[in-house]
Amino acid sequence: MITAAMVKELRERTGAAMMDCKRALEATNGDLDAAAEKMRMDGQAKADKKASRVAAEGIIAFAENDQAVAIIEVNCETDFVAKGDDFAALSNAAAKAVLEQNPADVEALSGMSVDGRQLDEWRREMIAKIGENMTFRRFAVMPKAAGATATYSHGGRIGVVMTLEAGDEELARNLSMHVAASNPQFLDASEVPAEVLDAERKILIAQAEDSGKPADIIEKMVEGRIRKYLAEITLLGQPFVMDPDQSVEKLLKSKGAKIAAYARFEVGEGIEKKSEDFAAEVEAAAKASMG
Repeated sequence: MITAAMVKELRERTGAAMMDCKRALEATNGDLDAAAEKMRMDGQAKADKKASRVAAEGIIAFAENDQAVAIIEVNCETDFVAKGDDFAALSNAAAKAVLEQNPADVEALSGMSVDGRQLDEWRREMIAKIGENMTFRRFAVMPKAAGATATYSHGGRIGVVMTLEAGDEELARNLSMHVAASNPQFLDASEVPAEVLDAERKILIAQAEDSGKPADIIEKMVEGRIRKYLAEITLLGQPFVMDPDQSVEKLLKSKGAKIAAYARFEVGEGIEKKSEDFAAEVEAAAKASMG
């Protein structure tokens, strides 16, 4: 006989729904250990089935110690799940593992354990429990430098780590907020790959040639636009969001400060999301029913 106490104990061990626990106990003739193992295996099977589903929501989580800061993107399918305490706990544990165990890649991270729980098993259990695909997408570890370090989270969806060679905590915090808002692709012009500049220059030349102006004028126009382009995509070249009259580079010089490194993660960045065209779906369903 499956008692309420047995169901309660299995639920406490697995975190699964009461009815799922009851069914697992019935299938294993009341053997708690066998029921827990069955639920673990069933959860893995459910996780495998959902692995192909697009997970473009989620959160950016951090972990920090005296030497470094870890930043990680963990994805799920809906914003509702991303805001839940269980998903936050998994994400924070993954950030802690990145910081303390220094995995080589996401696959290595999945096999690691935090406080006695293997991250991939934890992830699969949550997929089975909640019914959404979840993934550890990417992470970075930023060593601290001689200056201040700051982390900034914008609604959990954009995360920034800023490390300074020289400069105080307020400056590091303000710069991290700037990076969140302005999304610079590179620190300065020296980091911009030649192929990126070449591609932009070709576009600008083609646009300028349509003006019908002489070649020497076109060349000056293009070089001026290239300088403007570099200011837009580099952190040091951008106008500082809290004082647009000065660039970030001028701000740093006025403070005697220098950036060591930074990282910016945005949830779902670069993930192709499935577009939902409900009108088209209804029309297709209507046509199918008529045919």
